[in-house]
Amino acid sequence: MPERGLGFRDKDHLLWWLFIGSRGGEMRLRIVELLAKGPANANQIAEALGVNYRTVRHHLELLVESGLVITEGPRYGQLYYLSKDMLESLGRVKGMVKEGSLRWR
Repeated sequence: MPERGLGFRDKDHLLWWLFIGSRGGEMRLRIVELLAKGPANANQIAEALGVNYRTVRHHLELLVESGLVITEGPRYGQLYYLSKDMLESLGRVKGMVKEGSLRWR
């Protein structure tokens, strides 16, 4: 089985780690929920969430590396979008966060 972003072989493991099993999951979920409304650059995201720009960049880098967020344009002012995979997984992620754990099959 090919590896998914960040070295995870299973999408559920990746989602669990990004949003529940590691520090910063709540911030990543806030970023994803904002991007679900439409594309934005890192500065716009930081301003909308009332957090430091560098904090946003850190979380965006993880989300991009995982394949859940995609980018467009040059680094300065680069726009971030949710990938099709993330859009399809958003309801599942919210359910996982609400439950506080992932139910393995």
